[in-house]
Amino acid sequence: MRLHTREWGSGDRVAVLVHGMGASSRAWWRVGPELAGRGYRVLAVDLPGHGGSAPAPDAEPSEFAEALLATVPVKPALALGHSMGGMTLALAVERLLPERAVYSEPLFRVPRLDVLEAFITRDMARTKGLSVAQLYAERPQWNDEARAVEAETIAAWDLDTSIGFLHRLAGQDLSPPPVVPSMIQLAKPSRVLSAAFAAELAERGFEVREVAHPDHTLHYADHEGFMGSLDGWL
Repeated sequence: MRLHTREWGSGDRVAVLVHGMGASSRAWWRVGPELAGRGYRVLAVDLPGHGGSAPAPDAEPSEFAEALLATVPVKPALALGHSMGGMTLALAVERLLPERAVYSEPLFRVPRLDVLEAFITRDMARTKGLSVAQLYAERPQWNDEARAVEAETIAAWDLDTSIGFLHRLAGQDLSPPPVVPSMIQLAKPSRVLSAAFAAELAERGFEVREVAHPDHTLHYADHEGFMGSLDGWL
């Protein structure tokens, strides 16, 4: 499976961006051009069931990683995955081998199935069912362009693909070995990764950086804080 991609820039260094659940490569509408301005050729993928990539409700999580590896060049200068994209990057990183890996708000420890079912009903299915006006009203901290992108990407999102992805990972720990210099980027506070787990990852060799904003989608809610936390990694 090859994934639909979006590209910015033509620099000698490659940056790979992997969006979160319900989003698409459009999620990087500010990050991609900014990285391109810093000399990167930026490749942003649409994960299965998102954006321009086909639904894959029966795909194993390993197939998401395989699709990423089939679509982007190995050994990029930077690989950055948000949320579900961070999970996919974790599954692929030992073969992708970026010079540096950034996991933004990754759900590395996936809840057991009964907890997941509550999340799927309360958050995922509910979000998919919101009207554009409701999406806008529930994200007042985002600017209008971020909210417009969110509405567009959710409309194209295949919910069953994401449900299948999570179901197959229920109860698992996806935290990868830091085979390359690796950073965990967290909201403050984070809804997906506890302070104790963050400290454990730091002991294992990950750099952990917090952005002083509680929103899970930091690159929408606090673009400056998101980019600032990448200082020294670009």
